[in-house]
Parts: sequence; structure tokens; C-alpha cells
Amino acid sequence: MGAIKSGGAFKAAAIQMRSGTSPERNAVDLERLVREAAVLGATYVQTPEMTGALIRDSQARAASFTSEDKDIVVSTSRRLANELGIFLHIGSTAILRADGKLANRALLFGPDGATIATYDKIHMFDVDLDNGESWRESAAYEPGTEAVVAEIDGAKLGFAVCYDLRFPQLFRAEALAGADLLSVPAAFTRQTGEAHWHVLLRARAIENGAYVVAAAQGGAHEDGRETYGHSLIVDPWGRIVAEAAHDEPAVIVTEIDAAQSVAARKKIPNLKNARDFAVNAGSAEAMPLRGAAS
Repeated sequence: MGAIKSGGAFKAAAIQMRSGTSPERNAVDLERLVREAAVLGATYVQTPEMTGALIRDSQARAASFTSEDKDIVVSTSRRLANELGIFLHIGSTAILRADGKLANRALLFGPDGATIATYDKIHMFDVDLDNGESWRESAAYEPGTEAVVAEIDGAKLGFAVCYDLRFPQLFRAEALAGADLLSVPAAFTRQTGEAHWHVLLRARAIENGAYVVAAAQGGAHEDGRETYGHSLIVDPWGRIVAEAAHDEPAVIVTEIDAAQSVAARKKIPNLKNARDFAVNAGSAEAMPLRGAAS
């Protein structure tokens, strides 16, 4: 397959999946869709949150997931990245940590199959929705504590996972660290996706003058949940340049050009113009906040 072009111009793909409860079956689906993306010319390929399996039952979940060195999604992804000569970004999968806790972990593999970076989801989805759905991600997963930016031949990739999307300070920190490509692999519920998915992804792109690639889970899953789909790629001006406008498994591909991020940030230099300020909420002392890195 073709190598990434110099100067940060390359084809990116977002893979939409409908992961079930079997990591082995999901790894087969992953391989088929990654190969399809590579045939279409993508040299950076992103999969959704929980690529390996979506399992709501806590006992079944505990029995299905394993350490990174034994995980079938990890081993399959290493092999595919190496064989196809691509950057393969597993949006996330459940990984058993050395301390016995689970991490909702993203992994980026390089064209040689080596691990370039990992990121553990920071913000846990603990919510009660109007339709009766209740989620307590913190009961199953240990949150991460570190934002991550990685180099992919001329572009810098900032990591996030799903619910992280609602915390703009994470993306701002990554943009200030040089990220011109932001990632939001997700398993958004249908209710929250219909309400906020498109507008939040476009907002994160506009606020930071960066591309956003968001591979999503979609449809009715074996464990009973329903996810929104609609994988998106948004350019630094906030325009949707590729979308899977449904909830079926799919591959979307578009050209990414890091120069477009540079151009957007020159037109709207809000990353440079941010200032430190304080919040006066009527108390004796104002609360200092950071508007930009110093």
C-alpha cells in the first residue's frame, strides 16, 4: 500500500462497526474493514470505541478481556498495520491492566506493527438518560490521567475517546501541544448521538482549527445497547468532509492535509489569542483560570 505523503497530506479512513460480545468475531470484522480501507488508499485508519467487544454484563465482561500482550484485537492490528504499511488506530478496546483493573484503551500502531502510543479514556460515562438508560462506566474501567499527542508522518494526532468529546479543554490542550488531527472514536448512544454528535464534533474542529476523525459504533448490539453510527470526518473549518450517514458497518475515506489546519489557524488565531483570566462568582477571591498554555 502507499506510504503517507510528506508534509502531512494523506488519506484517512474511519471504520464504522457493530461490535458484538465475541472479541474473536469482532477481530474478523475488523480485519475485513481495515483491508477495505487500505484498498481505498487510506494510510491512517481509525476504528471505534470498544472495537474488541461491547459487553454490558459485568461477569461476562470480566471473563472476555485480557492483557494487551494476549489480546486478539491488538495482535490482529499489529499484523495488519505491518502487512498493509499503515497507521492503524484502534479507537479503544478493553485492556486488563497489571493491577487487575480494566482500561478503556486506544492504541496506535505504526507501519512496522510497533505500538506508537496508547491512551486511556479520561472521562467516564456515568449518566442517567431520559429514556431510562443508565450507564456507570467508572464501575468497570479505571480512568486515564494523561492526554496524548503522537506523530504520524507530518501530522500530529491528539487522542480522545467518546465521552471525552464533551470536555473541550482536553482538545484545546492537545491543539496547544501541536495536534492538527483530533480523534474521537466513539460508541455514542442513539439518544445522545441524535442530539449532539454532529454539533460537538464540528465545534471541536472549529475551536481548534483541526481535523476531527470520529469512527463510531452503530446499530443494535448483541448486549442490548443501540448506538448512533454516523462516523464523521470534519475539516479544520468545521465542514463535514465524509460521513457514514447511517448505523451500518462501513468505511469512509477522505484526504487529510495538515496545511489546511495551518491555514485555518492563521485566519482565526484563537489558539494564540487566548488569555488567562479569573472568574468572580461573588466570593471574596476570584478563581484563576488558564486561557492558554504558558
